[in-house]
Order: sequence, then structure tokens, then C-alpha cells
Amino acid sequence: MTDTRGPQPQYEGYATGPLPGEREPAQGQAGPYHPPQAYQSPVGGTQGGGGTQGGGTHGGAQGVGGPQGARLPRTGARTTPRTRKARLRVAKADPWSVMKVSFLLSIALGICTVVASAVLWMVMDAMGVFETVGGTISEATGSNESNGFDLQSFLSLPRVLIFTSVIAVIDVVLATALATLGAFIYNLSAGFVGGVELTLAEDE
Repeated sequence: MTDTRGPQPQYEGYATGPLPGEREPAQGQAGPYHPPQAYQSPVGGTQGGGGTQGGGTHGGAQGVGGPQGARLPRTGARTTPRTRKARLRVAKADPWSVMKVSFLLSIALGICTVVASAVLWMVMDAMGVFETVGGTISEATGSNESNGFDLQSFLSLPRVLIFTSVIAVIDVVLATALATLGAFIYNLSAGFVGGVELTLAEDE
């Protein structure tokens, strides 16, 4: 088969130069390799770089890595505290727990009553109230044969403390019984109307 194209021109680059595998790497810019970007980065980057080549390259790198980095907090924004609210409903009250709590509270109230009575009696005795009122009552109820009613002996401190202690014990029994009965009544009414609804709020 005969080649009819004639003599072909020889290119100097291929005739005198080395082969592609034997070529030395070109001495270009010594820097990191930046792949081609799908979208154009803003001029100057996120930091508003200048028109120089170094500023443009640094701004482009910042523009590419900006969305993937950590977002800086907004210093000028005002944060308002949130209030979480929960709406709860007391569906049932345990009568046993109500009885225990009411029993302890009534005992504490009885002790406070006895101590308050003793302090009040001592204060009134120091002020001379019993002596003055007792003298007046003795003169009003007295006669030639008797001296009348003696208020000071009747309202002595031991007698007042005993009377107050009896009232405190009765108060403990009644308060415990009424509180337990109230728990039963509340459970019955909560079965019909659903109970008492409460709205609880928590401030952050």
C-alpha cells in the first residue's frame, strides 16, 4: 500500500524535546493546590480583602470554607428569656399520705399553741394584769363571810398549761381526721369533674 500524502513536516518540539514521561516538572508557583470552584467566591472573601493577589487568594479560601466553619455569635442581638409552662391536673390524693402530713402539721401547731400560751401568761403576769383584775373580781364577788373569787389561783401557770395541752391534743385528732376525710371527698369529686388543674412555669 503506497502513502500518497507525501512527506510530512517534522515538529521541532517532538523531534528535539524529551518524551512526556521524561519531562521535568515545571518550576511554577510553590503553593497549595486550589481545585476549580463551582461557584465564584465573592471578591475579597468574607474578611473584605484588598485587590492584591495574596488578599484575593486568602479571601477566596475563606469564602469557600465559611459556610462549613463555626458561626460566630451575634453580639448585638438581645436574647429574651423563655418561660416553659406545663399544665398538670391533680387527679387523686393519697389519703394515707394526707393523714401523715396533717398529723405532723397538727402536732407542730399544738406545740406552738402550748408555748405561745405559756409566754403570754408570763408576760401578763409580769405586767400585773392578773393581780389587778383578780382584786377587782374579789371585791365585786366578796362578802363579809368570804373574800370572793380568786382569779390568780384559778389562772395559775400549771392549770393554764394543762388546759392548753388538752386543747392541742383535741386539735391534733380533729385536724388529722378532717384532712383524711377531705382527701376521700376530693377523690370522689375528682372522678366526676377531673380534679384541680395547675399551670406550672419554669424560668430559664
